[in-house]
Amino acid sequence: MFSTKAFFVAFVAFVGAQVVSGAALVPATITACSDDASAGCVTIPVVSDDCTDLTGGLSFLNHEITAVTVPDGFVCSFYEEFGCLGSQNAPDVVVLTGGTWNMFFVPGIAGTQDFNDLTSSFSCSPI
Repeated sequence: MFSTKAFFVAFVAFVGAQVVSGAALVPATITACSDDASAGCVTIPVVSDDCTDLTGGLSFLNHEITAVTVPDGFVCSFYEEFGCLGSQNAPDVVVLTGGTWNMFFVPGIAGTQDFNDLTSSFSCSPI
């Protein structure tokens, strides 16, 4: 039989483990900013390995992204075309890891490239 004290200790340990486990479920987001001061920045949820087209409610960002913040522990590919179409080794795709990036100066296949106002879609995955 459990004593009241043993039950309480086991219960607290169980609840504590659930809280810690739940902390990992916080959704990741990217922040995308337009150079248009009226549009500003928007936070977009990241769905791992899914392509996000800048259409519908995000259409104001299509070919308008000037800066992005990629969450730590993620890698995101930004594409000139909708549907995340492009080759990872082509100038119409940039691949960025965690941090804040000015799209005027991002790493490309031949060194630093200007990807300002070119993004139409993106996809992110955990590293």
